[in-house]
Amino acid sequence: MNKFYLAFFMSIIASVLMLAGCASEPNESEGGSEDSGEVQEGGDLVIATISDAVSLDPGAVNDVPSFDVQYNIFEKLVKHDEDMNLVPSLATEWEQVDDTTWEFKLQEGVTFHDGEPFNAEAVKVNVERMMDPEVGYPTANMVEMIEEVEVIDDYTIQIKTEYPFPGLPSNLGHSMGSIISPKQIEEDYAAMEDGESPGSVINAHPIGTGYFKFDEWASGQHIRLVKNEDYWDGEANLDSVTFKVVPEDLTRLAELQTGDSHISNPLSSSDIDQIEQSEDLEMYQQSSVSLDYIGFNTEKEPFDDKRVRQAVSMALDKEQIIDGVVNGYAEKAIGPLSPGVFGYDENLEGLEYDVEAAKELLAEAGYPDGFSTTLWTNETRERVDIATNAQAQLQEIGIEVNIEMLEWGAYLEQIGNGEHDMFILGWSNSTADADLGLAPLFHTDNLGEPGNRTFIQNEELDELLDAGRQEVEEEERLNIYSEAQELLVEEAPMYYIMHKDYLVAQRTEVQNLEMLPTKMLLLKDVYLEQ
Repeated sequence: MNKFYLAFFMSIIASVLMLAGCASEPNESEGGSEDSGEVQEGGDLVIATISDAVSLDPGAVNDVPSFDVQYNIFEKLVKHDEDMNLVPSLATEWEQVDDTTWEFKLQEGVTFHDGEPFNAEAVKVNVERMMDPEVGYPTANMVEMIEEVEVIDDYTIQIKTEYPFPGLPSNLGHSMGSIISPKQIEEDYAAMEDGESPGSVINAHPIGTGYFKFDEWASGQHIRLVKNEDYWDGEANLDSVTFKVVPEDLTRLAELQTGDSHISNPLSSSDIDQIEQSEDLEMYQQSSVSLDYIGFNTEKEPFDDKRVRQAVSMALDKEQIIDGVVNGYAEKAIGPLSPGVFGYDENLEGLEYDVEAAKELLAEAGYPDGFSTTLWTNETRERVDIATNAQAQLQEIGIEVNIEMLEWGAYLEQIGNGEHDMFILGWSNSTADADLGLAPLFHTDNLGEPGNRTFIQNEELDELLDAGRQEVEEEERLNIYSEAQELLVEEAPMYYIMHKDYLVAQRTEVQNLEMLPTKMLLLKDVYLEQ
């Protein structure tokens, strides 16, 4: 996975300075050396982010803005490194004892932010909560194969599955696998008995074992985390991290220029020139295991006809979108999996751009003159630009597209309920495995909020995805996923656009920033150079 910095030097342009007047007052950092040449590790980092978290309970949501914050509060048994390899976290080692039993050895001497000890009982409580239908994890399908969690001793646990599942450790490295204080889980269950929603206690003040602790959440404005000085693996450099909600791209950029914020996540590719022209800013680029797509509601006319879905897919020129909207910072998607994901089929042939063939398919489906529809998006500028581009291209085959923008939380809720015609969204495959890249998005068990927002229901596809999940032989598993991808090209429940590079802008005083191919920022070693 490549990543690099670009820094160029010249004065700050006038238009950005004008925008800076709209930004909030700068945060004043205390401390620092009188010797300006001395590097000071620490500081109060402010990240200008496009959307607020939906929930800080790992069991309640399945969206990246929430995961961004949760990643710093909670830890999992295992985690992925920059190359998407599994490495130890709260588990020191793990092995498959037999076809259906995994054993995990746990870190000793770890405590939660509330002082509760981390041990095998804590893991058992957490895994059982992930599986609990009363809690209703939207990602519960990732642990649906678990039958039993057995404590062997204080720091050894075994997880037994209904069938062989080689991807279990990787799935537990997903944000869904975040380990919450068992005391808080107990309090949350008590609140549920009093009529509160699952996760209400956890969401209000999340407690994990991570290198940052929750401090405050001003909904729609910011979330602030502070250093966990008792962190078991060496405390973080930063004193605090604030995730500040700044939906507008240019306002985030203006905040960087004035120093009100230190990082803009994301950076729109349209604004790269301004980064290159500033001596105070630089860009960070990370290739990804993500997918950007336009989804169709396969339960609604006319998108319940695959010929219509194919026609729309063939009428849209991906090169035009990639070059025009993200300035080439992406790889064209053929199907739903990116090249960095296990199971990706490099020989897959997608639906080719062919306007005349698209018109023929529409006529065959009974829409020779096209039809009118609505395309939803959230406020992300690049998604709005994709919507505008698609609107213009589809007009050529007689499809009139109305664009509607929704606030992030409402957007996820309404497309999860199936209220849409078409929508624009992305999927970040945080395990780099075909199971997570396909099952949540396309399996009938995951209709709606868990991920299948196109509401596709295909028995053959379900059988393939079930078989791929259970197959232990690597070559056969690859064959199964190849068949599934071919079927998904044919069924076209979504228009697979691109695997976009993640772009972040930062001030030059931000040191040691790294990002995973899943979009998670690694903040433990970051500091602000004084």
